[in-house]
Amino acid sequence: MANFKTLDDLPADLTGKVALVRVDLNLPMKDGSATDVTRVEAVKPTILELSGKGAKVLLLAHYGRPKGQRHSTLSTSFVQGDVDKVLGKEIMFIPEVTGPVVEQSIGILGAGDVGLLDNVRFWPGEEGNDPAFAQGIAANGDFYVNDAFSAAHRAHASTEGLAHYLPAYAGRAMEAELKALEAALGNPETPVAAVVGGAKVSTKLDVLANLVGKVQHLIIGGGMANTFLAAKGVDVGKSLCEHDLADTARRIMDEASHAGCTVHLPYDVVVAQEFAAHPSSLRTCNVHEVARGEMILDVGPLAVEALGDVLKTCRTLVWNGPLGAFETEPFDAATVALAKTAAALTQDGSLISVAGGGDTVAALAHAGVKDDFTFVSTAGGAFLEWMEGKQLPGVAALKA
Repeated sequence: MANFKTLDDLPADLTGKVALVRVDLNLPMKDGSATDVTRVEAVKPTILELSGKGAKVLLLAHYGRPKGQRHSTLSTSFVQGDVDKVLGKEIMFIPEVTGPVVEQSIGILGAGDVGLLDNVRFWPGEEGNDPAFAQGIAANGDFYVNDAFSAAHRAHASTEGLAHYLPAYAGRAMEAELKALEAALGNPETPVAAVVGGAKVSTKLDVLANLVGKVQHLIIGGGMANTFLAAKGVDVGKSLCEHDLADTARRIMDEASHAGCTVHLPYDVVVAQEFAAHPSSLRTCNVHEVARGEMILDVGPLAVEALGDVLKTCRTLVWNGPLGAFETEPFDAATVALAKTAAALTQDGSLISVAGGGDTVAALAHAGVKDDFTFVSTAGGAFLEWMEGKQLPGVAALKA
């Protein structure tokens, strides 16, 4: 993992230097202010460290999908106030990303000041990863720092291109993310367990195919588990199920058994005739007892207890996706119970736990254990592509 440079490789005094820092400021907004500033909190250490060393820090970020054109409602100026608040200092908004306006603004900024450039996606050269556009941005900086892992799966000018024209470093959030991912699947302590949940197998095929060769225990939950159960001849009633993927599911199970990976599917389940909170038709049964009019909505308590015992034998856990329809009670029970077991094992020091993806973060927060895992990634697409074993352009570009 030492094959990329971090902020530790920069001089202690950066006075007079301009740092171009790629961050993720694509914040959820309501009535003109952000409803969640987690992404700003994540990049705060990098920004303040560079600012503290005297660098002029220019933030590069995208906001929404303006498709290469200026869009009045998608300027990064909308998040400026939220960034000011989190950093505890006023930052300067700069309505361009290349050229003389940026150059003049750098002249106005003092050592340690922070500037926020406008939405990099206003220019078609960003998503096209146009070398001339990347060089235009690079012309105003002395070095480049990427602290946006969540955008690392995109080969854009500000996430990948810049690293070819300036000395490139991983920011603190990116560094933590890469170290955690390396500990989870790159060079993990074995045995490794992976929890993969979610509604559909079709969205996680590449993840499952990659994991069966890398983990010793593959725990499948959510609607996906129904497709695997059906592929084994279980009648899943009117549960969410991709029957057309039965052959694929069987192939994945075959590959797992050849690779020495145990696939864990629920053997008791929580079912109901309608999907609603605390339905009157709620019951728990063996998977072979699901009636025609019922749907599987969560993993049953016996299976969850057995899965907890599996985690006790493991050293590493990777988690992506809930075990049941966790947004609706009581179908959050399995996810909450297993998450609490994983959190307790992590706190005991016997398990390294890494989780990621939007639904997963929400599920762990709901279970009250988000801060008890070793690492929770807020990146959605990038985390999924990493789980698929794909090379992320924004990370590859940082490698020395």
